[in-house]
Amino acid sequence: MNVLAEISMYPLREDHIPPIDDFLAALAAEGAVEVKTNRMSTQLYGEHDAVFDLLKEAVRQSKERHGSAAFVCKFLPGAARSINGYE
Repeated sequence: MNVLAEISMYPLREDHIPPIDDFLAALAAEGAVEVKTNRMSTQLYGEHDAVFDLLKEAVRQSKERHGSAAFVCKFLPGAARSINGYE
């Protein structure tokens, strides 16, 4: 089953750009999941386990490298790739 996920990261520190850049790089490094980034969030599309494994590892790495951050996520299990303009 495929899943469409949307995630926004809010680093809990003043210098917020480096943690976001590292988080996005970690997401983009995995070829099995489609990643699209815009100004407010990042959309991930792929097989359920691949998406959740990628998120788990990227969040863990972010915490280890940059400390705390808030993550806001939405998930659409079984979604088609083109929902509300996502392509």
